[in-house]
Amino acid sequence: MDRNKFSAIAHKDHLFYNPISQDKWKRVIELLSLKKDDRILDIGAGRGEMLLKILERYGSRCLAVEQYKGFTDLMKARSENFGLSDRLTILNEDAAKTVKELNQEFQAAICIGSSHALGNYQKTIEILKGIVVEGGFILMGEIYWRKKPDAEYLDFFGGEEGDVLSHAGNIFAAEEHGLTPLWSATASEDDWDCYEWLYSKSIEDYCYHNPDDPDCAEMLERIRSWREMYLKYGRETLGFGLYLFRKN
Repeated sequence: MDRNKFSAIAHKDHLFYNPISQDKWKRVIELLSLKKDDRILDIGAGRGEMLLKILERYGSRCLAVEQYKGFTDLMKARSENFGLSDRLTILNEDAAKTVKELNQEFQAAICIGSSHALGNYQKTIEILKGIVVEGGFILMGEIYWRKKPDAEYLDFFGGEEGDVLSHAGNIFAAEEHGLTPLWSATASEDDWDCYEWLYSKSIEDYCYHNPDDPDCAEMLERIRSWREMYLKYGRETLGFGLYLFRKN
């Protein structure tokens, strides 16, 4: 089963591909304080919903990097519908390869839930710091442990406990790289429930209405296991935060 196909179906009705509420997104976009024609880089841009809102507000110029062509096609179509395509460059490429070849600097760099594309959270901060101008912004969206994960959940989640930091740890790690924390917000339990149940419903609905899709059995097994782990452990264990930093 194509993981990108699964993600696209599961997020079909989400505005953003993470559990942060629209009010919190609106606030952080306001806090970016960008100027017309400022250059912005977005790693793992998805369908580009946030970039389009930034373009509408500031008239910036954005470079979006997204490896899944299904998302870049949607981003291109939406930018054309909103009359913003002349300010948005879309690269359907591997992010790690792209950042090595960049020969320009940006006033802001964004990576929301996609730090794995550049290695991990701390590597992403280090890389983006080298791309952003002095005084520029780095906006990260990252998971964190709300409490020590149960062994069964960690086994299901994959990786090591140390691969994920605490909420404070995410902020302290950026400070260690010389960034100044300016603002942060986290997903509430209600935000998580809205996100996870819509994520689950989208897969259930798709498989109900498309029973002949050969991927359905695997998709249902995956989403039902995911839902079980969320209810047993994830809701109390895993957090998601937005982190706005300035490069000094």
